[in-house]
Amino acid sequence: MSDIVEFRHLKYIVAIAETANFTRAAERLFLSQPSLSRQIKDLEEEIGFPIFQRTREGVRITPVGQMVVDYAISALSGRLQILNIAKEVYLGKIPSLRVGFSSFVNSRHLQSFRSNYDKLFPQCGMSMAGGYTAQILQRLERNELDCAVLPLPIIGTEWIVNQFSSSCLVACMRSDDSLAINNTVSLEELVPRLTIFRDPEGHPSAHARLKEMFAEEGYTIHILCSAITPHDIQLLVRDGYGIALVCEDTQIDSQLTTRRISGVTWTCDTAFVYSVNARHPALPFIAQTLLNKPEQHRRKEKSATRPQLPLKFDQTG
Repeated sequence: MSDIVEFRHLKYIVAIAETANFTRAAERLFLSQPSLSRQIKDLEEEIGFPIFQRTREGVRITPVGQMVVDYAISALSGRLQILNIAKEVYLGKIPSLRVGFSSFVNSRHLQSFRSNYDKLFPQCGMSMAGGYTAQILQRLERNELDCAVLPLPIIGTEWIVNQFSSSCLVACMRSDDSLAINNTVSLEELVPRLTIFRDPEGHPSAHARLKEMFAEEGYTIHILCSAITPHDIQLLVRDGYGIALVCEDTQIDSQLTTRRISGVTWTCDTAFVYSVNARHPALPFIAQTLLNKPEQHRRKEKSATRPQLPLKFDQTG
């Protein structure tokens, strides 16, 4: 965007786009219609392409102009949001942020989240509550928590889901395991030994997706051992009960190692999650600014056709 585009231009662009008429837009902006038309024409000449197409029926947004209109709407909304939240912070009206998290979320994500939040919202406070992903979602529904840092997938139209981290899904085994000789392990080698899983009740949609992923490759998995924490999963692996799946960025026991799975590019992802009905004033700002995630996605339902649909079955889960 050229430096010639000033804040006033953004207001002009949005007004014209919303009214589809220069005269009505000028009235809204308390400008004369000729002045508004001249300024927009000058702007279009400066940036080198038309934002609007003038017709007898009114004004239409050009295809490339739609990009500018979308940017202008976002910029104006972001400005208002920042000013409102800054005022709330100044007046001491921002309540403590109640954050839920899964033990399968990498601790560095939580540390980074808290550090950045403290910088942006000084003296606003934060409380943390851990638990199963399913439990955390229930607490969000009951408004006992404001938001959460959770492994994906999170299913349902009632959630705003902002993914901010992704890591390769790898096999975790003892360092002296025969499969550790090579740099990768095949599914054919892995599946018979893959017996340790996170408790499916803790995150049903993640376990269901995991089964789908293996089924898409022609394999069926069976649970022989389940655990409720990353530590317990590694304990079972270390004690020789089998192989497990973890995120590649997981900190593992000194007696264990990890290997990538050949032939697949599965990932385990982490997201900032809150309810569409959540009321904490900082939430949209966190999603857009703190996590460097401009867009917010509502995950409506899982898609079995995505080979890398977010999953989280490990320490970063």
